[in-house]
Amino acid sequence: MSLFALAPKRGPRWHLATQAALGIAVPIAVMTLIGEPSLGYIAASGAFTVLFAGTAPVIDRARILPFVAAGLVASATLGVALSANAWLVSIGVVVVAIVSAALAFGFRLGPPGPLFFVLVFGLSAHVIASSPIAPLVYIAALAAGCLFSYLVAMAPLLLPRSRRITARPLRELLPGPAFTPDSRMLLMRVAIVAVIGVLLGLVIDPTRTYWIVGSAVAVIGVAAARRAAVQRGLHRMLGTVVGAGVYALLALLHPSGLWLALLLGALQFTIELVVVRHYALALVFITPLVLLLTGAATGDIGSMDVAFERIVDTVVGAALGAASGLLHPRAGAKTG
Repeated sequence: MSLFALAPKRGPRWHLATQAALGIAVPIAVMTLIGEPSLGYIAASGAFTVLFAGTAPVIDRARILPFVAAGLVASATLGVALSANAWLVSIGVVVVAIVSAALAFGFRLGPPGPLFFVLVFGLSAHVIASSPIAPLVYIAALAAGCLFSYLVAMAPLLLPRSRRITARPLRELLPGPAFTPDSRMLLMRVAIVAVIGVLLGLVIDPTRTYWIVGSAVAVIGVAAARRAAVQRGLHRMLGTVVGAGVYALLALLHPSGLWLALLLGALQFTIELVVVRHYALALVFITPLVLLLTGAATGDIGSMDVAFERIVDTVVGAALGAASGLLHPRAGAKTG
């Protein structure tokens, strides 16, 4: 995964990119038109549902994605419940990271792994703690967003050729729970970076621990290799710094309403096209998307202070995630 070369193509991704873009843009546009844009920003987080099992036939995704949506809603619910106490939120970050990693690795969920469960937990706690949105309304909006994204992902079933594919048993789609040596190592790394990341976050800013841990978990990914950890850490740090600059430029335009919905949809579409080919390039678009979405939900869109904080948190988390890769034996080394 070089900084200066694209990875080989892994098949067409425009359909997944379109689904993700619709999942994030439509809720914002619809809720803006009816006068409740804040609920649209929350529902847009449900678009994370369609990012899983992207290479599987839609008939198989129909069985997998409800578990993803349930995990996202559960993570958000826990974040909302603990939002009033920064210490409890920090403990929750560790719990959600470890539990979601155990489920993702144990049942071979595949990329993007436990990352979005951690981020949804942290974002939910952050939004509830800094905005007047009622907890039940927040959870309902997120669940509605997950449901909408699921329906978007199922749209290809309207085509006869999609229905002709035989669905595989759920036990085959999500085999487990079982852990290989690699998956056990990945789980141990997630647990370690979650605990250390929270401790570092308590020093830096207790309200930002989820971003530090999320950055570390993103670097760990689903690949059990020392070299991959170092490369992903470098990609994440550089991509986030450049992405914060892109956010600063976009923030000058003060996007809102339908314009913001279109902008976020375009960013999400681009991310899904490039993320499997160049991680740093994808982060150039991921960073402004998350900052714009979070800023819109909390009312501080355009804040350069937030952008700087995200850079600091990402550098700390990415370095932590990359360092945890040293727990893997060197390529070719005997493991006993």
